[in-house]
Amino acid sequence: MKTIGFKSLSLTLTAATVLLGLAGSAFAADKVKVGLLSTLSGPGAGLGIDIRDGFNLALKHSNGKFGGLPVEVIVADDQGKPDAAKQTADRLVKRDQVDFMTGVVFSNVMLAVGKPIFDAKTFYISANAGPSQYAGAQCNPYFFSASYQNDNQHEAVGKTVQDKGFKKVALLAPDYPAGKDALAGFKRYFKGQIALETYTPLSQLDYGAELSKMRASGADAVYIFLPGGLGVNFIKQFVGAGLSKDMTLFGPGFSGDEDVIRAVGEPMLGMFNTSQWAHDLQNPANKRFVADFQKDYGRLPTLYASQGYDAARLMDAAVRDVKGNLSDKAALRKAIAAARFDSVRGAFKFNTNGYPIQDYYLRVITKDAQGRITNRTLGTVFKNHADAYVGECKMPAL
Repeated sequence: MKTIGFKSLSLTLTAATVLLGLAGSAFAADKVKVGLLSTLSGPGAGLGIDIRDGFNLALKHSNGKFGGLPVEVIVADDQGKPDAAKQTADRLVKRDQVDFMTGVVFSNVMLAVGKPIFDAKTFYISANAGPSQYAGAQCNPYFFSASYQNDNQHEAVGKTVQDKGFKKVALLAPDYPAGKDALAGFKRYFKGQIALETYTPLSQLDYGAELSKMRASGADAVYIFLPGGLGVNFIKQFVGAGLSKDMTLFGPGFSGDEDVIRAVGEPMLGMFNTSQWAHDLQNPANKRFVADFQKDYGRLPTLYASQGYDAARLMDAAVRDVKGNLSDKAALRKAIAAARFDSVRGAFKFNTNGYPIQDYYLRVITKDAQGRITNRTLGTVFKNHADAYVGECKMPAL
């Protein structure tokens, strides 16, 4: 029998170790590709731009890398149109073969792009849209929300309006999935009288008829969910018509955000709104985010910007945790679900349906010490709040 000397055995083992090391590193990707599909034109463009800017700031903070790998971001405009978005999403996952998708603002667009993204086994990290369908019966292992479930902020306002003792409320939202989720969420916690419930087209900017109905309704409070330019126009018209003298205005964070404040100004003072994030939250990640966003972009960040930032931070953490092996979908999903990153909103964890369990805060629009019209956090409405649909989610296997 032929024997192998110790020297030969040592060389053989060394060679095997090197080969195993090379095989292990071969699984690591050479870069991370992200498809950032958002609304960058039309009435909702400001929201998509804020998501993009927040995402890019996070990328800058990680030196252009996720988990140590260089990042290529392919930015595309969905124009706020479901059909156009679906075609672009299909191209991003099939031709460009992105590793992650993110950026969609509107839920009707999100519902349109979900199928091609999920069919391609590509992970979607939502930086805004949080439709109830994906939280419940249509939950999907490739969908995670780094934002909220559509109902959540509205639930927090409903509880606030109830706790403050208002009796009759007029409701107004756009006629699309998030609008329906919004008012459903509000009504889940407000138990008083709904004096008026109105849904308007996403393109509507003149609210004269709705304001007349509100005046006649006898409501003592008004709750609106009108993102972007829709909220800008409504609030100007609401105050201009004198309704703010007799009715207290409430909204979710979207309708009382910094982009709306910049466009409306003084008429925003005194408006209450709720959010899972605020620029005055006192945690290190948020302080850095807010300071650097103002430095880089010359404006206070919005809720949308904070979500774009957190979506990027979540991707960074997940790529780090799988050591760049993006081909192992089960391990990557586990790493995303673990959410081992410092969120700008503070405590953050995922529920079993891929939506966050998190706190929601009450804010009021006021003047700060610098004389700026902005939001000030008043307190916490919900602690560790989960969405209402998680019980309907029977999460499919990958």
